[in-house]
Amino acid sequence: MRLFRLLKIVSVGLRFGLDQMVLDHAPTERLARLLRALLFWRDLSAPRAERLRLALEALGPIFVKFGQVLSTRRDLLPVDLADELAKLQDQVPPFPS
Repeated sequence: MRLFRLLKIVSVGLRFGLDQMVLDHAPTERLARLLRALLFWRDLSAPRAERLRLALEALGPIFVKFGQVLSTRRDLLPVDLADELAKLQDQVPPFPS
């Protein structure tokens, strides 16, 4: 069950292009280029902050709560991320129970 959840988290992260945030700090440029080439099919036209918010919403209520907590820490995040995550405070569609 834990493996399935991990695979879901990774697949959502890849679908929304969250790996780009990690690849920007990759230890080797070669690895970053290889992964970008393998994942060429994604549409990354939306801003990174919006992609992060959508990914957290797709992953469920625990991740939304994490985003809500992060949005209050403007000293830790860039302004664009904090502003977008602030939308998780009151603009989240309801989750099925």
